[in-house]
Amino acid sequence: MTHESREDRPGLYRSRDGMIFGVCKGIADYMDFSPFWMRAIAIVAFFFTWFWAIGLYVLAALLMKPEPVVPFRGEGDEEFYQSYMSSRSMAVHRLKRTFDNLERRIRRMESIVTARDYDWDRRFNEDSVD
Repeated sequence: MTHESREDRPGLYRSRDGMIFGVCKGIADYMDFSPFWMRAIAIVAFFFTWFWAIGLYVLAALLMKPEPVVPFRGEGDEEFYQSYMSSRSMAVHRLKRTFDNLERRIRRMESIVTARDYDWDRRFNEDSVD
């Protein structure tokens, strides 16, 4: 177990390598607690409250976002992941807009490099350097 501050620790996510849905391991990781004891508490709760604990566990599995596959490198990564998990169509639209902007910039660079004036300017600058 590592002793990280709350700000350094990732948010509350379902673990991808949990036993059933990853809820207990996700909560244990978030609270810096042993997954074994979290599962033991869940099993005891299942025996004493039966339906309510199972319902709560399934509800938590549905509401908790899955743990990101790759750790976040910055706020932009985390913001994108949160927007993707909230609204996939909005995230796809955002990606499309980003790639459209990149494509427009690349086309503009290609038009400059392949223009006739670029070749003449390049030749002129080579002759003036020598």
